[in-house]
Amino acid sequence: MIYLRSFRLSDYTDRNPNIYPDHVFKSIAGEVLLFDRITVLYGSNGSGKSTLLNSIANKLNLAGAERMSTGHSLYAQRFLERCSYQLGEDTEERELRQLPEGSRYLKSEDILYEIKKIQQAAVLRESLLHEQLSQGVSKEEARQYEQSYELKKKLANIQFAQEKYSNGETSMQFFEEHLHPGQLYLLDEPETSLSPSNQIKLAEHMNELARLLDSQFIIATHSPFVLGTLHAKIYNLDTQPLRTAQWHELDHVKFYVQFFDKHRRLFE
Repeated sequence: MIYLRSFRLSDYTDRNPNIYPDHVFKSIAGEVLLFDRITVLYGSNGSGKSTLLNSIANKLNLAGAERMSTGHSLYAQRFLERCSYQLGEDTEERELRQLPEGSRYLKSEDILYEIKKIQQAAVLRESLLHEQLSQGVSKEEARQYEQSYELKKKLANIQFAQEKYSNGETSMQFFEEHLHPGQLYLLDEPETSLSPSNQIKLAEHMNELARLLDSQFIIATHSPFVLGTLHAKIYNLDTQPLRTAQWHELDHVKFYVQFFDKHRRLFE
């Protein structure tokens, strides 16, 4: 399922070279990205892939979107106003009116926070109570829950899990709990904390969700393991003008090949 068909970047670039985010995208201003079931935004550090994901999330009002840079809020708002998008079509070829309710933007910081939350009991307790309140529980009921055996047992189980699982395993659990069928997900470097084998496992899971269970992914990454496993359209943000590429054509992937080729004799 294609929920987000396309996104057009603002075609305006302010003359002031310090204006954000105009000059992040000055080389691709006005470009239109056409999305597949899985689309990857690839680029080196500073290429703007994370800023582009956040811009899309802000334009779509997705859960998890971060407010654009406070010091440049007026310019960021102007940039977003000049961006546009087109939603996909339903089974009767009518343009969608809205995105699925569970669609969201997940950043590497979200995953790291999840790990930290598990590792810090006080933060965990506060988070569990906040979850109760966000589900419509009254403050009095939340206070009762705070003193309950149920909460104490849940805290003990999670703290036991902290000892049992590594950061990478916690990350995998995070994705298993938060990636669901029939949603649009924007993911920023989901490979954070994952071993190569788990990066491949996660990518295969996303392939299955996209191919069989009507989820759509737009992902920022430069992991060769994720790039080589996903059945994805790949936009190379390092190129001017913007164009798509095959995963084995990308500089980061070639660097890995060259590195291991240089040390080939150690593996023979």
